[in-house]
Amino acid sequence: MRDQLDRVSLVPPRLDPQPVVVIADMTFDRRTWGVCVLRSPHLKKNLVWQVAPHETVEVYATCRERLESLGFKILAAVIDGKPGLAEVFKDVPVQMCQFHQIAIVTRYLTRQPKLPAGLELRQLALSLPHRDETTFIAQLQSWYQKWQPFLQEKSYNPLTRRRFYTHRRLRSAYRSLERNVGYLFTYRRYPQLDIPNTTNSLDGVFSHVKNMLRIHRGLKVQRKKKLIDELLAK
Repeated sequence: MRDQLDRVSLVPPRLDPQPVVVIADMTFDRRTWGVCVLRSPHLKKNLVWQVAPHETVEVYATCRERLESLGFKILAAVIDGKPGLAEVFKDVPVQMCQFHQIAIVTRYLTRQPKLPAGLELRQLALSLPHRDETTFIAQLQSWYQKWQPFLQEKSYNPLTRRRFYTHRRLRSAYRSLERNVGYLFTYRRYPQLDIPNTTNSLDGVFSHVKNMLRIHRGLKVQRKKKLIDELLAK
């Protein structure tokens, strides 16, 4: 059976080149290696993918080059907010996944922040899918003006004899929203492109792939990669 599997030659899907909106993301197998995928949510097809040991901007750039070499034209891209990734698609509208942004804020503040400022900021982040850009920016600025003195508070470390911001995680949560807000409402600026506001379409694919790998656990790496190719091609 293993010999037969090794002899199988996979045929990549044949799709007519066309303008597409793409979702770009990467998933990992136990953090030892991963697969980067560009998917069309409207065609419901994975267009190109590449196995790589690390998630780097270069991997995404290579996938884009491969897709365009096949004749596809990228109209817009949905990304997960990885630093520098927006530059790969800087010539097209870029939407950051709102779910990932909420997850970033939650990672800094937890699901149940103890500070009133943290509670308010997390509630504001959770409102992302229900807000327009103007309203959200105004509310974010209002939050900052209200809590600015609190954010500027510093503590003293007697061992290092240095002062540091007391509420560093709260500051980081706010900075992430401030830094990414320009990419969080792109889907509303280009309604004609029907850009998704999350990477959910690709997240579902990744969940299916991981479930299949768990069922077929024990595969050698090369056979595992071949299984991933087959699943993504379908």
